[in-house]
Amino acid sequence: MSFFKKNKEETKPCCCSGNKASEEVKSVSGEIESVKVLGAGCKSCHQMYENTKQAVENAGLGIEVEYIADMEKVMQYGAMSMPALVINEKVVSFGKVLKEKEIVKLFG
Repeated sequence: MSFFKKNKEETKPCCCSGNKASEEVKSVSGEIESVKVLGAGCKSCHQMYENTKQAVENAGLGIEVEYIADMEKVMQYGAMSMPALVINEKVVSFGKVLKEKEIVKLFG
């Protein structure tokens, strides 16, 4: 019998960031020209990619979301943990899987 209920709305940290979820979220102002998801290829990183593609589609941006798993390229962005979201070449979130609604809010 479990005494604890898991909150289904809770944002999950990625397995790539260890047990402790470090996170940073910054919104972007202006026109969205590029959206990228940085990840290590794990399930959480792929979930972030799928959520981001859906958010871009629902926002009507008409741009393609790029998934970057090449660690040399990932390191160039300076993201502290995966998955990370990059909008217009600026890291706006890292260390957790954002929900679609959270991503749309970042588009400003």
